[in-house]
Amino acid sequence: MITGYCVKCKEKGVELSAPEIHQTKRGGYMAKGKHEKCGTTVCAMMSKDNAEKAIQDGATKAY
Repeated sequence: MITGYCVKCKEKGVELSAPEIHQTKRGGYMAKGKHEKCGTTVCAMMSKDNAEKAIQDGATKAY
């Protein structure tokens, strides 16, 4: 379960639906997914270890 912050409705701890793990230009990792309530794309920054764990748990690898 990956959680993030929804900027549109200001809700913390939003669970991302269909998360995809992306690698940033500077080498970091982030998860992108949709917020179920408002449909906004929610992003969550994460470490390499957490990104690899999320991929093992079923998140899509997009890099």
